[in-house]
Parts: sequence; C-alpha cells; structure tokens
Amino acid sequence: MAIIEELIRAEKDNAISFGNHKLDAKAKVENFECAGDLWKVKTYKSITKLEKNGLFAYESVPGTSVSNFVEKENGVSFQVEGDEDAQITVGLEDETEYDVLLNGESIGRMKTNLAGKLNLSVELAGSGEVSVQITK
Repeated sequence: MAIIEELIRAEKDNAISFGNHKLDAKAKVENFECAGDLWKVKTYKSITKLEKNGLFAYESVPGTSVSNFVEKENGVSFQVEGDEDAQITVGLEDETEYDVLLNGESIGRMKTNLAGKLNLSVELAGSGEVSVQITK
C-alpha cells in the first residue's frame, strides 16, 4: 500500500483511504466530503485520528496509513499499515459484540464499551499491510 500523500482520499464504493504514518510533523484535513459525509483526519508518525460528521471513527497509536476504510450496517473493514505494532480503536455501536478478523483469521469476539469503542492490537512491524474486518 502506498502512503496517502494527500492525507485522505475517496476510493470506489464510498471507501476512503487516510493517514500517513511517515510524517514527522502533525498534519490534518478537515471537511473532506465523501458520500454525503464530512471527514476529518489528523495524522503523523505518533497518532492517526479520523472523525466522521464530528464523531469519533478511528484512532491508532502510533500513526498508521489506512486504505479502503468502509463502514457497513454490520461493521467496518479496512487495510492498515505502519512501522510499529499499533493499538487501534474503532467507533461502532454501543455495547455490541463483534467478530474481529485480522488477515482472515479470527482473534475472537469483542464487545464495544458504553461509547461504542472497540480496541484491538495489530502487529504491523515487518508485516506490511494487515486486513481488518469487524462484523456483528
């Protein structure tokens, strides 16, 4: 996966790609429109954050580059890349259980907290791109 030089871009099927884990300084793009939604991304090597219509959607520590981020009724899917292993938080439905797959392998069923946030660790160091699927 290539670094997202423009920080956020629209892909086909209403997917977006965002983040740049190679940046030394913080960068952001606000009011990026895709499929009727407004997105905001803040990114650099230490953290990547994404908001949709002013609400939390994604965060990684350290920063990551994400491609083909797609939200569906039953969850979210995306590919993620970074230089180091990352702690990723995704905004979903409150207190709901989801099946989580990394590169097609189940890491188990996880439940979101009261705020609808689901936390997972992804081994990225030396892995290249990792596919993430989160579904009810």
